[in-house]
Amino acid sequence: MKKIAMMIALLSVGILAFAQKAGDAVSFSTKTLDGTEITDRMFAKNKITMLNVWGTFCGPCIREMPDLAKLNEANKAKGVEVVGIVIDILDRKGAVDPRIKSAAESIISQTGARYTHIIPNLAMMSGLLRNIQAVPTTIFVDSNGRQIGQAYLGSRSQKDWQKIIDSLLSK
Repeated sequence: MKKIAMMIALLSVGILAFAQKAGDAVSFSTKTLDGTEITDRMFAKNKITMLNVWGTFCGPCIREMPDLAKLNEANKAKGVEVVGIVIDILDRKGAVDPRIKSAAESIISQTGARYTHIIPNLAMMSGLLRNIQAVPTTIFVDSNGRQIGQAYLGSRSQKDWQKIIDSLLSK
């Protein structure tokens, strides 16, 4: 219950903040779920990076993860990468909650979502993720680290995501 209240509070604060929008730089420096250091420089290796913000409590997030894994594999040669951001992994002090981390790892294993998953830090929560109102939320970023279009709320099938990706690649 406390975790849900914390997420509602974080999301409520996000509603009051200015939204990240198309053309805005997406910048961060943090770690992946496996502990590897990662920064926004990761965007340079792809034409498009699909940032999928998800929570361990979110049924629709978990249900779409197998499709996201297939999407990631099917689009690597096109320069597209799927990256997950586990939004509920931090406790109130900004430290990784080991129970949530374990749950996230289990979900990833069960769904086959073996693409990169990022642990947001407090700077990301007050920056890139400050306006996330619901999960899953997906943001596309170009090779220069700039957001492409607006955020997509809700889950989609592999087929529907593929149409969006193909449209973005054709621009």
